[in-house]
Amino acid sequence: MASSSNWLSGVNVVLVMAYGSLNLYLSFGQVFVLLFIFVKRQIMRFAMKSRRGPHVPVGHNAPKDLKEEIDIRLSRVQDIKYEPQLLADDDARLLQLETQGNQNCYNYLYRMKALDAIRASEIPFHSEGRHPRSLMGKNFRSYLLDLRNSSTPFKGVRKALIDTLLDGYETARYGTGVFGQSEYLHYQEALSELATIVKARSGSSQRQHQSAAKDLTQSPEVSPTTIQVTYLPSSQKSKRAKHFLELKSFKDNYNTLESTLWRNSHTHCLWQMTLSQRRNPYATLRMRNTMVQELALANKQLLMVRQAALHQLFEKEHQQYQQELNQMGKAFYLERL
Repeated sequence: MASSSNWLSGVNVVLVMAYGSLNLYLSFGQVFVLLFIFVKRQIMRFAMKSRRGPHVPVGHNAPKDLKEEIDIRLSRVQDIKYEPQLLADDDARLLQLETQGNQNCYNYLYRMKALDAIRASEIPFHSEGRHPRSLMGKNFRSYLLDLRNSSTPFKGVRKALIDTLLDGYETARYGTGVFGQSEYLHYQEALSELATIVKARSGSSQRQHQSAAKDLTQSPEVSPTTIQVTYLPSSQKSKRAKHFLELKSFKDNYNTLESTLWRNSHTHCLWQMTLSQRRNPYATLRMRNTMVQELALANKQLLMVRQAALHQLFEKEHQQYQQELNQMGKAFYLERL
């Protein structure tokens, strides 16, 4: 009995220890879960406080396509930049410049007029497509730098003129010095001179393109090539396959001849340029590019028309050949019957 009681007391001790450790683990687990929930709620709370956008997602419970469209349009907002006109034509502040009083107080109006003069000059610095239309001043400054440094068609513009415009723009927009009536008139004169030069050169280049196109349209017309095809009688059945192969080889030779004629006509038109155009490298380059494009377009259209006609003739000959073969097969089948 004593041994059995000792064994039961040992089992009870083990059970009590297991139960205590289990309760300890459960209590630690509960504390860990509570701490995790608390930390997560605090993190989300601070994240929502520091967030700039709305607490509820944009387009909540909306269709997927509508939500994507909303996100795309909202992402474009931060890229929108616009430089409005600073002084309207009927602005009342312009009347202050006409007074003979202390005009130094109104120098900021000359700065505003200098920036608005860029828009009024109508210099086509947006034509290349590299600068957005909304940013006038920034694009005008980069346009002047490109005009001075790169080998553009307007490289002949005086460097002093471009430097005057750059200095005037920097002083009017960012400078802290005096920018009054005399500085504005000097800047406006340089801007008008540049606008005149750019418009004149762009007009001359446009006229050269028009004259080149006119010369190409007045070129002598190429006489259409007559193609004579001899249809063999149905009695000469054995020669049809040979004639079919000859027609195919004729088509290949015709395509080779067309490509040779195109190269010869292109070389001939390049030698047709005048002596003054050869002396001007920029005019020669523009004329050559224009002639190459026009010749390629004209010869491509002519080649497509001729190849279509020849292809139609080739298909017609092939169909006739197939019909005759079918007739021969039917006749042979009837003879066997």
